[in-house]
Amino acid sequence: MQKTIIQISHLMKTYKLGGETVHALNDVSLEINKGEFLAIIGPSGSGKSTLMNMVGCLDRPESGTYLLDGKDIGKMNDNQLAIIRNEKIGFIFQNFNLLTKLTAIENVELPLLYRGVSAKERKDKALDSLKKVGLLERSGHLPSQLSGGQQQRVAIARALAGAPSILLADEPTGALDSKTSKEIITVMKELNEVGHTIILITHDLAVAKQAKRMVSIQDGQLFENGGEPL
Repeated sequence: MQKTIIQISHLMKTYKLGGETVHALNDVSLEINKGEFLAIIGPSGSGKSTLMNMVGCLDRPESGTYLLDGKDIGKMNDNQLAIIRNEKIGFIFQNFNLLTKLTAIENVELPLLYRGVSAKERKDKALDSLKKVGLLERSGHLPSQLSGGQQQRVAIARALAGAPSILLADEPTGALDSKTSKEIITVMKELNEVGHTIILITHDLAVAKQAKRMVSIQDGQLFENGGEPL
């Protein structure tokens, strides 16, 4: 029996734009099991960024419920949400978001530093994470000394370091060429094979098809039928 890690029911989120009400999320329901590799695909303005912010505990729903590991995200205050983000979710961004003055290993250690993990344990976990993404030999390099693909591997290692429940990747190949994109997707597939739960947000159908399951979002509504809205 697979464990349900994310349970989203009838989620709604609206915002005002030029006097009009936009339904960024319109009655969205979604379940994700532990160990899944799910792609959420949609064009710009479809609501996928809003959904990512919800899943990543960066925002709360107006109505509906979001349970992460059985905890109701909608009832948490900002401080509780920050703790959940730090402990449960590893973020991977399009532009890597590495600190330029820190080495690869120092960037990977950052989430652990915020948790108060001891220096030795931080280093051990960071080296282990870099090893998982095949970048152990570059641990002392600054981001400027790394290629785009290597920087994204560091970012993935940083997301891994805190042993999160979920890896949440927002357009992780968006700033990379096609060859490097394939390499990064391969890394994600390998991580999924050893049990990591991965949610990939993308506008690129070729990238989305690499996941084991795909849902599409359009005009704030979710469709689960191979990536095309009904």
